[in-house]
Amino acid sequence: VQLQASGGGLVHPGGSLRLSCAVSGTTIGTKYMGWFRQAPGKEREWVARIVPGGTTQYTDSVKGRFTISRDNAKNTLYLRMDSLKPEDTAVYYCKLTRANSVDYWGKGTQVTVSS
Repeated sequence: VQLQASGGGLVHPGGSLRLSCAVSGTTIGTKYMGWFRQAPGKEREWVARIVPGGTTQYTDSVKGRFTISRDNAKNTLYLRMDSLKPEDTAVYYCKLTRANSVDYWGKGTQVTVSS
């Protein structure tokens, strides 16, 4: 199983980005998937998750600004980020959890929010 995150970059405060996480080696429709982030000097934190039934959850700091979704046909997970703030600056990682609770992580993609 391999996960490849992309879509990061430099954006001004208030701007938007869409991150993608392309998955190979397994299908995502029946898996728990999520996005995490790690800012410099801080521990990795959970950002959003989507469960097999489609229910989504978000950490409080991104509610109403970020949207997690997936395209089963493309086997890809997304994170739409709107109204970005400097405190959203971090390396963003996607994670897939299989039924046996084994986790797979993608390499991160850098998001920098700065004027």
